[in-house]
Amino acid sequence: MSGQAPSRQALVVRGGWEGHDPVGATDRFLPFLAGAGYDVVVEDTLEVYADAELMRATDLVVQSWTMGEILPDELAGLRDAVAAGTGFAGWHGGVVDAFRASPEYGQLTGGIFLAHPRDLVEHTVEVVPERADHPIVRGLGTLSLRTEQYWVATDSLNDVLATTTVPADPDDPWSAPVRSPAIWTRTWGRGRVFVCTPGHLVADLDVPELRGVIERGLLWASR
Repeated sequence: MSGQAPSRQALVVRGGWEGHDPVGATDRFLPFLAGAGYDVVVEDTLEVYADAELMRATDLVVQSWTMGEILPDELAGLRDAVAAGTGFAGWHGGVVDAFRASPEYGQLTGGIFLAHPRDLVEHTVEVVPERADHPIVRGLGTLSLRTEQYWVATDSLNDVLATTTVPADPDDPWSAPVRSPAIWTRTWGRGRVFVCTPGHLVADLDVPELRGVIERGLLWASR
């Protein structure tokens, strides 16, 4: 007797600062997740991270929650779930500018937002040549955008797939251009983490190349 393969579960957690339109941004990816075979659960509270049973059943967490505060049991629930195999993914401030008062969260993501000089700017994101065959960025080459260009602090556990270079103008206090990771993955226990720093505007998420990177990153991160 043949049975249908069980569907996977994706948990979309959205909220925090409204400037990144967490509802509009994540809505862009709900049909994609459903089409990829996920049962999608959408939550507008961080309390869900403390629900151990739900988190055990979740194969992928997609988070869009800029700034805000996370309670210790919520953070522990998220970290434990990822360590046990739940994937964690997101873009821009919804993932690397969340929960500034919780360094343990930054340890999970592998990156923390520092600045976006000059607001919306023309810039490029370049795939790291040695990682050009990675399934998330294969065929991408150089991505040109007009949006916020994130300067982030990261660590050596990240597998950096693409970078962006923040220039140094004569009146800037930094003395040389800064190359900053823009797309990376990392592992946390048995779980996978995917981060894409572009994506300030909802319209950015409709750029085909960027949207493709994020969609592939979500699938890569999933259990």
